[in-house]
Amino acid sequence: MDVAGSVGSPPIENLVIVGSGPAGYTAAIYAARANLNPLLVTGFQRGGIPGGQLMTTTHVENFPGFPDGVMGPKLMDLMKAQAIRWGTHLLEADADVIDLSQRPFQLEVDGTTIKTHALIIATGASANRLGLPQEQRFWSRGISACAICDGATPQFRNEKLAVVGGGDSACEEAMYLTKYGSHVHLLVRSNRLRASAAMADRVQANPQISVHWNTEVVDASGDDWLNSLQLRDRDTKQEEELMVRGLFYAIGHTPNTDLVVNQLDCDAKGYLKTNPGRPETSIEGVFAAGDVADAEWRQGITAAGSGCQAALLAERWLSGNDLATLMKRESVEPAQTDAAPPTQISSDQNFNPDGLWQKGSYALRKLYHDSSRPLLVVYTSPSCGPCHVLKPQLKRVLKELGGQAQGVEIDIEANQEIAEQAGVNGTPTVQLFQAKNLIHQWKGVKQRSVFKAAIEDLLNAST
Repeated sequence: MDVAGSVGSPPIENLVIVGSGPAGYTAAIYAARANLNPLLVTGFQRGGIPGGQLMTTTHVENFPGFPDGVMGPKLMDLMKAQAIRWGTHLLEADADVIDLSQRPFQLEVDGTTIKTHALIIATGASANRLGLPQEQRFWSRGISACAICDGATPQFRNEKLAVVGGGDSACEEAMYLTKYGSHVHLLVRSNRLRASAAMADRVQANPQISVHWNTEVVDASGDDWLNSLQLRDRDTKQEEELMVRGLFYAIGHTPNTDLVVNQLDCDAKGYLKTNPGRPETSIEGVFAAGDVADAEWRQGITAAGSGCQAALLAERWLSGNDLATLMKRESVEPAQTDAAPPTQISSDQNFNPDGLWQKGSYALRKLYHDSSRPLLVVYTSPSCGPCHVLKPQLKRVLKELGGQAQGVEIDIEANQEIAEQAGVNGTPTVQLFQAKNLIHQWKGVKQRSVFKAAIEDLLNAST
């Protein structure tokens, strides 16, 4: 087995982990504690957002060690911090190419070639869509795949809403939306819920939720925003119109195997094939962890467990083939994690006219009217996982620009009127202003380079 690198070539990694959900971060924790110095490619847009599906989950109530539950993004923050503390190196970008035809394996990430002896695929699965005739027209204008992200949007407040699906995710989203909508319709294709008994009981006991059995969505209609759905009874074929202002998908997932689908064996549903109860794939030295190889359980705790298995076996495989180069720690016990404090809401007492990042309506008003610098305004909600991912990227852009631009965070729950005036219909939404003029608007998570380039264009134009 030829594994030697050429003279002058980049160093070969012991282990690269692709994916940053519970499986990826757990694998990183175990590999880092084994002194393997792992590199974790978090992903950014391909197949979802860094942190995986728990980034779009509110309260996680079934992860051991959290008797009162924990917010999904918070749980992923803790896993990430633990992985970093033990020596994991993060590359916050998408893997564009994975080549398993040669050894060491080769990845292309953000224009950089990375070589590695061992590889763990933990890329998870992506939310499915219905493919309605008018789906694209009303996407982010009434139709969403994430109630947790977009439920607090002003257009959904005190309106009738609908959720499609019958599993735990659909039930959780229906429960969550009762905080904002006047009533929630849960549209279930079969005659029963696939959710856990506890979750199903909660939904059916909630007077703000109506369950529609044997129901499928035919199409959506409206003007500038979704107004109604065309439904069909799967037994009688009778159709009816349901007046709603929001439709949220919770209809399952497709495994993110596009980078390796023609290189590793997959099952009929597209999930990576592994040995029963084990993480080995069809290529020696490549291991799978989490939902990318799990068509049945798809739980945070099972994903974490499989990440542990993959890291332990990767360590064993590297050692057995005399490929591991172990790192030497300066201290046996790494330093404790130092969590950054949350951004305080600005007021006349703490507002800083030169601050890079501030929060709330006061800061927005002051900077909008008084600052001559480009201003990024990001509209978020507390439970929005993509917002959680995007904010550090925006802060990094502002820091790299050395104070030439500023940023303000607006919580659309606390500042509903501002969000309405700005025409915000989903989170995260980012607006770029200069001299009170709206220059750009972006919806969803974008690459950091997109925001930086737009600001630099403004700066260059003003010189």
